[in-house]
Amino acid sequence: MEEKINNNETGKIEEPEDAVITDEIDSTPAADTEDEGVVAEEAAEELTETEKLTAEVETLKTQLEKEKKDYMFLMADFDNYKKNALKQRTELIKNAAENVFKGLLPIVDDMERAIAHGEKTEDAAALREGMELIYKKLKKYMEQNGVKEMECVGEPFDSDLQEAVAMVPVADESQKGKVLDAVEKGYMINDKVLRHAKVAVGQ
Repeated sequence: MEEKINNNETGKIEEPEDAVITDEIDSTPAADTEDEGVVAEEAAEELTETEKLTAEVETLKTQLEKEKKDYMFLMADFDNYKKNALKQRTELIKNAAENVFKGLLPIVDDMERAIAHGEKTEDAAALREGMELIYKKLKKYMEQNGVKEMECVGEPFDSDLQEAVAMVPVADESQKGKVLDAVEKGYMINDKVLRHAKVAVGQ
C-alpha cells in the first residue's frame, strides 16, 4: 500500500515518485500511436495524389496520341489538296490555250482561202478587202478574249506601259515627254501588259 508523504513545510500531501514515473510511462505509447496514425494518413494521401497524377499523365498521353493522328491525317489531306490544285491549274492552263487556238482556226482558214484566191486573180482591191476583213475578224476575236491594243500616241510616256526606242527633238514644248509614234504596238490583256509598246518620245 502506497503511503502519502506529508510535507511539513508546505502542508501539502505529495504523491510518491514512483506514481509520477508510472504516469509518464503510461502516456508515452498513446503519443506514439497518434503519430503513427498521422504518418499512415499522410502516406495514404500521398499515394492517392500519385495515383491522380498518374491518371492525368495517362489521359494526356492518350490525348496527345489522338491529336498526333489527327495532325497526320490533316497533313495528308492538305498534301492531296495541293496536288489536286496543281493538277487542276495545269489542266486549266492547258484547256485555256486549247480554246484560244481553237478560236484562231477559223481565221487561219480565212487566210488560207485568201491566199488561194490571190493566186487565181489579179484584182488587188478584192485581195485588200479580203485581208481587211480577216484582220478585223482577228482583232474582234482578240478583244473577246480580253486582248486590247494600247492607245499611246499623244499621251505622256509611261515606262510601265511603253519602251522608249527613240528620242525625237521637238520644237513644241508641249510635245516633250509625250509619245510621238508607236514603232511597235503594245497590247493589254485584262488590264495587264501583254506586250510593251515600243515608242518614239519627244525630247
